[in-house]
Amino acid sequence: MTRLFVNVDHVATIREARKILEPDPLKAALLAEKVGIDGITVHLREDRRHIQDDDVRLISQNINTKLNLEMAAIKEMVDLALELKPYQVSLVPEKRQEITTEGGLDVCSQIPELLEIQKSIKEKNILFSLFVDPDISQIDASKQAKADSIEINTGRYSELTDPKELEEELLRIREAALHATKLEMRVFAGHGLNYDNVQAIASIPEIEELNIGHFLVAQSVYVGIEKAVKMMMQIIKSAST
Repeated sequence: MTRLFVNVDHVATIREARKILEPDPLKAALLAEKVGIDGITVHLREDRRHIQDDDVRLISQNINTKLNLEMAAIKEMVDLALELKPYQVSLVPEKRQEITTEGGLDVCSQIPELLEIQKSIKEKNILFSLFVDPDISQIDASKQAKADSIEINTGRYSELTDPKELEEELLRIREAALHATKLEMRVFAGHGLNYDNVQAIASIPEIEELNIGHFLVAQSVYVGIEKAVKMMMQIIKSAST
């Protein structure tokens, strides 16, 4: 079955709205783990708009599964990753004014810089992943940057409503996943996925793992994090069989 990593960033978003202690991203992570997920994802942004450094440390020290640390390709973040040694580091682009990540990393323009980061990350036996759009040139560049895996950005797919455009984007994702697999990189996907659109992504054989956050945090307001995650796992399982 396709693995599920739950992103708890937006638990911290709610907390930071009041600058208090609740809700706690670690507690949400532990509750999500109870229903059998494969790991936890957090994105430590430069502006610290949700997840804070202490959150990353506490989650890293206390979860029972694996930690996927999303971060910008900058020294400050790399140093923290080298200190904490998460299961995986996923490099993502960041813009200060964006509401959420708007697109994939432009790997093509920064291969030398990414190779330096890759070297330091791999010296600590941390997996190295790159968040990219379903673009063949970016996937080829990811291979040149020695990525262990790519995470395909499903943001555009999740926003489309026209059936023809939706099918075209899904084809792009399928072709990108297959191409990355042929280059011997593992393939993950995420961004904007929900109960209605996840099945088509989870059914792509090459995609091993999904990162889902905002939708699950939103659903947890209605039904609780465990029920929200369990339903997602059931849909993913049905797509994988």
